[in-house]
Amino acid sequence: MSQLHGEYECKLDSKGRLIIPAALKKQLPKAAKDSFFINRGFEKCCVLYPSNEWEIIATEINKLSDYIKKEREFKRYFLRGASQLEMDTNSRVNLPKSLLEYAGIGNEVMLLAYGNKIEVWGKAAYEKMLSEEPEDFSALAEEVMSKKPSE
Repeated sequence: MSQLHGEYECKLDSKGRLIIPAALKKQLPKAAKDSFFINRGFEKCCVLYPSNEWEIIATEINKLSDYIKKEREFKRYFLRGASQLEMDTNSRVNLPKSLLEYAGIGNEVMLLAYGNKIEVWGKAAYEKMLSEEPEDFSALAEEVMSKKPSE
């Protein structure tokens, strides 16, 4: 699994293309081969996965049953709008207009890379999300991070 990290402020060009920042590009696994998949995030953002990471996720999604309503609905909503993107020789990817509209992304973009993914946010939405930090972040950290692995 990739261990991407960092926060990057970017701009889309007039054609909706995003230049992958050099510092982030250096972190991408060779197995991704300059290819990504993008889909809708759980919040109003998009999520960009290196193609090798998407293959792992797609394998898990495909294990879900089409005969169980919740699993079928999850697959449908998770995969809605998912698209493959190829990075060009100038390190650009062309983001689908429908996903940009879904996430309310204009020309100012924030990328938040963590784990195996890169969240793509409109700058204003990203700043709003950060301003809504839990009142007691320490308590949230304790609750989330103090869980012991199951034995």
